[in-house]
Amino acid sequence: MEQIIVLVEYLIKQCGLTGNAVMWVRHGILITIVVALAWGVYRLCRGIVLPLVARLTRRTANDWDDILLGRPVLLAACGIVPAIVVWQLLPVVFFQFPLLQELFNRLTAVYITIATVRLFVVFINNLKLIESGHHANLHQYVASFCGLLQVVVIFVAIIIVVSIIINRNPVTLFAGLGAMSAVLMLVFKDTIEGLVAGIRLTSADMLHVGDWITVPSTTADGTVIEMNLTTVKVRNFDNTIVTVSPMTLVSGSFQNWKGMEASGMRRVNRKVFFDVRSIRFVDEKREETNMSRYREALEKYIAGRSEVNSNALVLVSQDEATPSGLPLSLLFFIDNKGSVHYQHTLASVMEYAYILAGEYGLRLYEHFPEQ
Repeated sequence: MEQIIVLVEYLIKQCGLTGNAVMWVRHGILITIVVALAWGVYRLCRGIVLPLVARLTRRTANDWDDILLGRPVLLAACGIVPAIVVWQLLPVVFFQFPLLQELFNRLTAVYITIATVRLFVVFINNLKLIESGHHANLHQYVASFCGLLQVVVIFVAIIIVVSIIINRNPVTLFAGLGAMSAVLMLVFKDTIEGLVAGIRLTSADMLHVGDWITVPSTTADGTVIEMNLTTVKVRNFDNTIVTVSPMTLVSGSFQNWKGMEASGMRRVNRKVFFDVRSIRFVDEKREETNMSRYREALEKYIAGRSEVNSNALVLVSQDEATPSGLPLSLLFFIDNKGSVHYQHTLASVMEYAYILAGEYGLRLYEHFPEQ
């Protein structure tokens, strides 16, 4: 640093400057040198170091280094280096102006702190990209942890910036936060509850991105597209987006259709109501009824369909009579090949059940207004 001052004094002396102009020329030259060095270091990082690191990461067999040391991270790091150069050279530039030196020293420290936080935030975001690309089942763990880590980093950065501005030790400010713990609990209430709920959801393997869920207490009935500290986003089948709090899922109840999708089949449990006055014997010994034969024929028909899973239960059973007639329950499982396939197969079976009833002399129960 002293060599820079000596060089500037030599240049001024060679130019033959004297009087009050010497001080202003000296500081003008020093500022120009500092700006030129900072700009040169920045261009060096962007033009040489950044392409070199990118080339090295591309040559490795792993993908994680391409993401962690990607262009956004390197650009954020390049923004810190020139500020460090300026910070180190401030005593040289303003050695005759201690107040200006202190002012620019604090401003530069604040900028370095903010730039460092930005680097950490970009780096943490890239961590989430690694998990979502390679370990999708663990993505919500990492997303919750990264969200909390970002909050902590930003909070610590705010304390450091305030300590720089008021010229106090950051440790002193952290110690003073104990009295504000109640306020901080209110400020970070959603974040803390979301983190706890997210850990409970993921540790119990209750929910993943891509799961189809139904939340009775809300209008959510669709696929989970995003999970973070405070919200779970669900895309309904009408393409509307519903936002649900993780605490709502943990404290209440929701239905996850993941088991149905994993099993490869989907249950059907429908009822057909019959007029009890249409049930009669069909043999001389009075051992069989048209209802029993109808149940056997319908059960055989359902079990013989190719869309129905033959390894699962197929049952046509009679329930307790109601004021709306005698219910017959149809329980079977359709191979899961999509909602369209499921609905078409279900409709075909139910239509057959309605038509077949007439062949056995059974009447479906119908509730008319005058009844």
